Amino acid sequence: MSEAAAIVQRVWNYCNVLRDDGVSYGDYLEQLTYLLFLKMAEERAEIGRPNPIPEAYRWPTLTARKGAELESHYREILTELGKGTGLIPTIFRKAQNRIQDPAKLERLVALIDKENWSGLTVDVKAEIYEGLLEKNAQDIKSGAGQYFTPRPLIQAMVDVMQPRPGQLIADPAAGTGGFLLAAHDYIRTHNKLDRDQRHRLNHDALQGWEIVDNAARLCVMNLYLHGIGHDSIESPIHVDDSLRSAPAAKFNMVLTNPPFGKKSSVTYINELGEKKTETLTIERQDFWATTSNKQLNFVQHVYSMLGIGGTAAIVVPDNVLFEGGAGETVRRRLLHSCDVHTLLRLPTGIFYAQGVKANVLFFDVRGEAKERATQDLWIYDLRTNMNFTLKQNPLTRVHLDDFVKCYHPANRHQRTATWSEENPDGRWRCFTYDELAARDKLSLDIFWLRDESLEDTANLPDPDALAVEIVEDLEAALAQFREIAEELGEEV
Repeated sequence: MSEAAAIVQRVWNYCNVLRDDGVSYGDYLEQLTYLLFLKMAEERAEIGRPNPIPEAYRWPTLTARKGAELESHYREILTELGKGTGLIPTIFRKAQNRIQDPAKLERLVALIDKENWSGLTVDVKAEIYEGLLEKNAQDIKSGAGQYFTPRPLIQAMVDVMQPRPGQLIADPAAGTGGFLLAAHDYIRTHNKLDRDQRHRLNHDALQGWEIVDNAARLCVMNLYLHGIGHDSIESPIHVDDSLRSAPAAKFNMVLTNPPFGKKSSVTYINELGEKKTETLTIERQDFWATTSNKQLNFVQHVYSMLGIGGTAAIVVPDNVLFEGGAGETVRRRLLHSCDVHTLLRLPTGIFYAQGVKANVLFFDVRGEAKERATQDLWIYDLRTNMNFTLKQNPLTRVHLDDFVKCYHPANRHQRTATWSEENPDGRWRCFTYDELAARDKLSLDIFWLRDESLEDTANLPDPDALAVEIVEDLEAALAQFREIAEELGEEV
């Protein structure tokens, strides 16, 4: 077992003790985040770096207390450090102590205190925290999986996008920071950076938005452990609804997996004390279409974030590819203003949030002009006859090797199709704009491979794969019924 794996196991094992007190995986990870930040700030101060924590709330004030006094002081720290704006308040925003037993809190403080976290390499610290995030995502009850994009998918997306030093890179739905970190690691490992380039990469190049407080704090801590934002006053992550308005600055690259769920909505309590959900329609002057469809709004928002020549890779559900009305308007305008050059059709069973049929859309911004920007769309079908599950047959980076090879990131204008009339099983195929325009509503929901499960009952997928597919279809149907009920004003 590696050093990182051993520490992950040791730190995570203590969660089993706390679960007896009703502390969930997510709550435990949240408390670890607060305490780790305080401990590492103290360790950095010991080697001469400035400690951003006020003296009254630093790590030694915790280790010097026990019992009820420790619990009371810990609550005070969480409250005071959550005030104001910047990096520290983003981590401690609305923080609460979820560990009710002072003795167990004391034990957790001691557990963290005995490790020299700053003495570990960046890669080891990052692996530890990523391991904890993934364990949390695996806990279905916590719902944290919706913020966790499969790391092999992120890696493949970044490998073909090839971010470079000096670029401004953003994620408007940052989750726990997977895309920003993968971009950071790619730039760091594929380039020899000078001091100024390293500083810019660690403090200026990456920005994200996350609307959920807890996910935002986990993201900031994840970045921090990777060496991002150590000496920053402002947080690289904005706790806000990124769809609210266009960003003040333009970015060179956007990498994102917006939250699943078709509608934007807000939940409130009416004058009778009843819980109500109201569908929100995003109205922005810079959008091509006004709609309550959150996914279509994110596609438009990503376009608004990019300058001319900017590039994007965005995970979208199938409905973005085929919906009429606003969906058709967005697709037509996107294909006109951008070179929408690549579509990766993802397999089912790879996301922790079930019921998702998703794709990755790649495009480069060309801007409003008379000439249409998109000439050809290349599609890689990784879904048909591919069966994955989270445990028995998880997606790995190797499964995406052929897509990366076909994408030809060195020069995507020198691609070669693997599909032909002679080879109808090829997964990589080019469609001209004229072929797309001839489709109803300019639908990009395209498949051409034979689905073996529909033709040969003797070769049905494994029962596990079939069960997963059935669950996903039911989850998707349930989500649609829930949206309909919400629109009718029903509480679900």
